[in-house]
Amino acid sequence: MIARTLIRSQPFIRAFATHAGPNTALPAALHLKTGQSFHGRSFGAPRSIFGETVFSTSITSYTESMTDPSYRNQILVFTTPLIGNYGVPSNKAPIDSQDVGVVLESEGIQCSAIVVADVAEKFSHHAAVESLTSWCRRFNVPGITGVDTREVTRLLRDQGTTLGRLAVGVDASAPAPTPEQYWDPSIENLVDQVSTKVPYHLNPDGDIRIAVLDFGAKANILRSLIRRNAAVTVLPWNFDFNSIRDQYDGLFLTNGPGDPSHCMEAVLKLRETLQMWGKPIFGICMGHQVIGMAAGLEAYRMTFGNRGHNQPVLALASSGSIKAGRVYVTSQNHQYALKLTDPFPTGWEPFFINCNDSSVEGIKSTEDTGKKVWGVQFHPESAGGPLDTMEMFTDFLGECRAHRLTLPMAATTVKLTSSHKKYAAPRFPEISVSA
Repeated sequence: MIARTLIRSQPFIRAFATHAGPNTALPAALHLKTGQSFHGRSFGAPRSIFGETVFSTSITSYTESMTDPSYRNQILVFTTPLIGNYGVPSNKAPIDSQDVGVVLESEGIQCSAIVVADVAEKFSHHAAVESLTSWCRRFNVPGITGVDTREVTRLLRDQGTTLGRLAVGVDASAPAPTPEQYWDPSIENLVDQVSTKVPYHLNPDGDIRIAVLDFGAKANILRSLIRRNAAVTVLPWNFDFNSIRDQYDGLFLTNGPGDPSHCMEAVLKLRETLQMWGKPIFGICMGHQVIGMAAGLEAYRMTFGNRGHNQPVLALASSGSIKAGRVYVTSQNHQYALKLTDPFPTGWEPFFINCNDSSVEGIKSTEDTGKKVWGVQFHPESAGGPLDTMEMFTDFLGECRAHRLTLPMAATTVKLTSSHKKYAAPRFPEISVSA
């Protein structure tokens, strides 16, 4: 009886949803470099853009996906039909031992455009403050709705990630661009665009000091560290960590967008760190690729990439909370991966492998090296996605604390020289850095 009453009352409840605003949609078209075009109507910013067309199979968390720096300059196609139904929350949070100044994964939208089957004209959620349409308009990001995203996804699955053009307004009726007119964002160093420009501290009173190389960090990575009482110093991606490494108990390398070959400066510096430094190191996504390249592995561009919250990975080795032989469901967003080679570089072993495409999902240092170094292609911090591997953060910090107990008392002050302050403002709210 109660269930029937709730079902009958849904139209009444839905009437209290907030309307997205007046419909002033312009015609829009999505053109792919491979020759296909899809027509619909625009929402968000009334402008045309080029980008790399990719799709995500995530069912929820469109706000987290759109603010993930790893989607920089990408036209993001959502396979879930209805997008925008729960609106967009306020993106402000405190800066303390529990949070890093933002609710979502960065301060603004990172993808260049979005493609949806049906954008919600009404949204309803207790935390929502604006619609997806107005949010996109505020960050000058265009979108297209009314597109058969199933067909777009099938095309991308068959032909791989494809360059695209989202044409809005009068551009929608113009001929599709010629192949040479499409712009490929992978030729640019996207990591340099999204990395912090200035070192900054989070949770300075934490009991363990962790340096973070920011290749385009999702906020929940930093949040996952400080909530485990780590004092975090976030550094630019090409920062000379070796000049200050002895002041820290561990090094973390974050996710980031684009081609890892643009990060060779970081690879070479990390190679020295791996040779000369014995403290724990953990890398995620781009950070994992940088670790692998520093170890001697080669990175390659995947045909499709893996993007979504449902990627199964098989653990090939045990470490901390991870048990060999178990399958873990993970959140992923990457176009590049490390090549699986035989033999593996001396001192290294595969950690995870993808159950769908057999790509390398993780590497680790071998026990005989005496080092504690891990890299994973997936996102243990989720946001959004499953929490199967979240305890890897606890494992990493546990190893940092255990290693610290074997050493003399560490310095209590992190010192950054004046030359380390030459960078511009960070992507997250700036924390003062002591001289």
